[in-house]
Amino acid sequence: MKSTILMFTAITLFAALAISVLPRLAAQEQQDKKQHLYKLVDIGTFGGPASFVNPPFNGNPELSSHGVTGGGSATPVATTSMSNLFVCGGLDGVVPNVFHAFEWQNGVVADLGALTPVDENCSNATAFNKKGDIVVGYSEKGIVDPILGSKELRAVRWQNGHITDLGTLGGAYSGALSTNQRGQVAGFALNAIPDPFSFYYLLFGSPNGTQTRAFLWDKNNGMQDLGTLGTGNDAVATFMNRRGQVAGTSYTNSTPNSTTGACGANVPTVDPFLWEPGRGMIDLGTLGGTCGNPTALNNKGQVVGFSNLNGDQFSDPFLWDEGELIDLYVHSVGGNPLTANAINDKADIVGGGAFPNRVFDAYLWRNGVATDLGTLAGDCYSEAWAINSNGQVVGISFSCDFSRQRAFLWENGSMVDLDTLIPAHSSLQLQWPMAINDRGEVAGTGGTPGVSPPDNVTAGHAFVLIPCDATHSNGEGCKGGDVAAPINQSAAISSGLTSREVAAMVHARLGRRHQIPGLAARPTP
Repeated sequence: MKSTILMFTAITLFAALAISVLPRLAAQEQQDKKQHLYKLVDIGTFGGPASFVNPPFNGNPELSSHGVTGGGSATPVATTSMSNLFVCGGLDGVVPNVFHAFEWQNGVVADLGALTPVDENCSNATAFNKKGDIVVGYSEKGIVDPILGSKELRAVRWQNGHITDLGTLGGAYSGALSTNQRGQVAGFALNAIPDPFSFYYLLFGSPNGTQTRAFLWDKNNGMQDLGTLGTGNDAVATFMNRRGQVAGTSYTNSTPNSTTGACGANVPTVDPFLWEPGRGMIDLGTLGGTCGNPTALNNKGQVVGFSNLNGDQFSDPFLWDEGELIDLYVHSVGGNPLTANAINDKADIVGGGAFPNRVFDAYLWRNGVATDLGTLAGDCYSEAWAINSNGQVVGISFSCDFSRQRAFLWENGSMVDLDTLIPAHSSLQLQWPMAINDRGEVAGTGGTPGVSPPDNVTAGHAFVLIPCDATHSNGEGCKGGDVAAPINQSAAISSGLTSREVAAMVHARLGRRHQIPGLAARPTP
């Protein structure tokens, strides 16, 4: 989870941040709509300093349609030198505590535990089915890998509170990253075949690993190796939809490149894929470069992600739709998307991009048009992280010096500070909303009072917001503060930075886990 070894994501935006782009579109017309108020649920911790909801690139879905969410929560138990920082240490791997997977449902938070020894092993809940009776993720196992000197990991599945070790393909590590209502599970698992370019081992700088493979698991067939693209040896399955389609990333050959960029220098070409039952793995291709990754998959089989361009100096976000790979930066009207973080079933896409007179703002992309969502009052930059089928968007608005970040909700043409929609003097300041479902519930991570945004990975808490007009909220805890006026931010910002440089600075301030290519689902350091 430490940013310093994100070798598959550390290069692209710093390498790609050298071109200038169009500034921002003129601010859209505002609509005077009544804002919802929300009940805030501070999920707290298991006795340690922090908890978190998984970012979108860490698992899928982060918030179910029935309002189930989860992630990792710190216990009072200290980590050791053998603790695996892929799962221990919180969002950025820097909290010296054992974290346990948690599930929040209907007002109750449950410690899902870990594989034995439970108290000593870390775990993380990455995805949930609709009802929340099935949770998947990964857990440490009480075996130390002699190559890396840290505990092995296993993909796990919780059902009705019982944990099941899904095993590996013969290697030392596996992790479950997505599930669906059928109870299928997708993720990565290592086999026993030596591979100097192992996705997982290269994450920790070792050429002595074994192949990392994409898997699909179900009750009837167990763990199935989904194969790879071309003659590649490694793959990761990152996202899965209700149709059983799986999106991920794979090497296409075994010949290293010197300019692969976000996927790491001197590794083979990496392409995004879509796997379909009965059809197998489909190579989605790239925009001319040697590195591409998916960032999201919807239930119609449409994929968004990023890809290096020819020469591997820059990367652009893409939309793959029925065999067509679209460069969103190039083929958008109104602005130039730089990231694509989410897509709903209507093919609406959100992220951050450049607009006339604006360096880096949240956008909503619909039918080829990128609409600038603006920022909160007094801020210079913003990025959207999630969208539901109703067109509600959540994201982050940043101050000009990045000392402040605020969670926003955009709907009906206007943006509002989410902190103004929860009770005054609440226990958290909402800083990173990561998911919104069709009921309008929001899950994310916030800072406790006095905690600055850069410290939300070490002292932040997971949260859930429940709309006060939802029947299950009962109106309790729903008295909001003074609701901020909808924002229409249109003033030009002169920061001296290019849009890609700002994008890198924005992402450098957000906590993230260790990423292997399938997990490293966007072009950020």
